Amino acid sequence: MNFTLHQLKVLLKIAEHQSITKASEELYLTQPAVSLQLKKLQDQFELPLTEVIGRQLYITDFGKEIVERSKRILEEADGIKYTVQQYKGVISGRIKISVVSTGKYVIPYYLKDFMDEYPSIDIKIDVSNKGKVIESLANNECDFSLVSVLPPDLRVNKVELIENKLYLIGSSSSREKIKKPKDLEKVTLLFREKGSATRNAMKEYLKSHDVNVKKSMELVSNEAIKQAINAGIGFSIVPLIGSKLLLESESVKFYDLKGLPMTTKWHFIYNKGKKLTPAHQVFLDYIEEHKDEIGRKYFSWALKDI
Repeated sequence: MNFTLHQLKVLLKIAEHQSITKASEELYLTQPAVSLQLKKLQDQFELPLTEVIGRQLYITDFGKEIVERSKRILEEADGIKYTVQQYKGVISGRIKISVVSTGKYVIPYYLKDFMDEYPSIDIKIDVSNKGKVIESLANNECDFSLVSVLPPDLRVNKVELIENKLYLIGSSSSREKIKKPKDLEKVTLLFREKGSATRNAMKEYLKSHDVNVKKSMELVSNEAIKQAINAGIGFSIVPLIGSKLLLESESVKFYDLKGLPMTTKWHFIYNKGKKLTPAHQVFLDYIEEHKDEIGRKYFSWALKDI
């Protein structure tokens, strides 16, 4: 048997996306190149790794076993690289961070200088909704998560970062007068998808102010909600941290309503009992030492009331 680490990486990406097209995009390879690597790996097994039903690619049960073993092989290969670096006195390793959708506006500022200072530490970031982020943490598929609402069912350690404020926004051209929460019953309300912390916060606000939702629309990202509001479709409660450009826009209005802004906190969290590697520990130490400085430098505008 003569497979390569590259072939195993290709298999993992195909399994992750169940698509050669998406795997090729993420690997920055052409589709024929990905298909060729999969074929070379497949030629070494009598049993099929994948199957196509209709137009959808699936990983077979045998393929899933090979995927799991491939993960362990690649982790050990990385371990060899990190061991060599550690013997040279270089702090190295891998850090996997799952980030809720709005967190993509926050995470880069906490990583930039850290990555410059520790270039031998590899960082992987996965951005998803809150439900998937918490599931990833619960299954120990990531090392840290960046969230604005702490999970009640997990025992976690936390590092508190900055405030996360949520405001009601709508088109400045709207003819509807929104002066109290009950006025929201007259308009179309724009919600994030199920599993989103922003969606949960908005539903909590509406429930606490006895607002009966009459018309609504569900969208899969804050960016989609902003575009809908620009088009004059409706109103939504959104995090200020991802709305800096809207503050300067004449087409969007921030509404001053009772109970708003809603305020939570951004946190880095990790499982209690997590065995921290040297890379994990130096990351935590860096965040603790620099979090206030980073908050003042990059987010002072978002910490003030508007």
